[in-house]
Amino acid sequence: MDEASMRPETPRTWRPRAVRWVAYALGALIVGTMVVLAVILPVEWRALDRVLVVGLGLAIAAGLHMLARPRLIATERNVIVINGIRTHYLAWPEVLDIRMPVGEPWPSLDLSDGTSLPVMGIQSTDGDLARRNLEEFRAMLGRGEASEPERPA
Repeated sequence: MDEASMRPETPRTWRPRAVRWVAYALGALIVGTMVVLAVILPVEWRALDRVLVVGLGLAIAAGLHMLARPRLIATERNVIVINGIRTHYLAWPEVLDIRMPVGEPWPSLDLSDGTSLPVMGIQSTDGDLARRNLEEFRAMLGRGEASEPERPA
């Protein structure tokens, strides 16, 4: 078997497992609690107050979604890093290496311009899965020259 056939297929997406489970479970619990609270509030509370209580729960759940959103996507043409709020589009030649020193919560991409970019899509809390994901992405590096990454309209 040659080296190219051992590389993982694209497109491939890596997401943290433990953080997503906790964030979405906690978000559902908070929204559910706020709905129950809005229903059992004293009669002096108006409908707007009850709606705002549920709205607060939804706002907290939206914040938790931002914690669960990170992912790393490798396509044939580029690498997409989604960290909470920002999305980074990188051409394969821009990515030199990925490394995660022991004790770090997530890896960093070493970029060709001398900077590094955190990749929250692989998190050390996932243990062996994080190490396998890191090695799988590392096996994809060195894809050669590519054109500029596509940016969404």
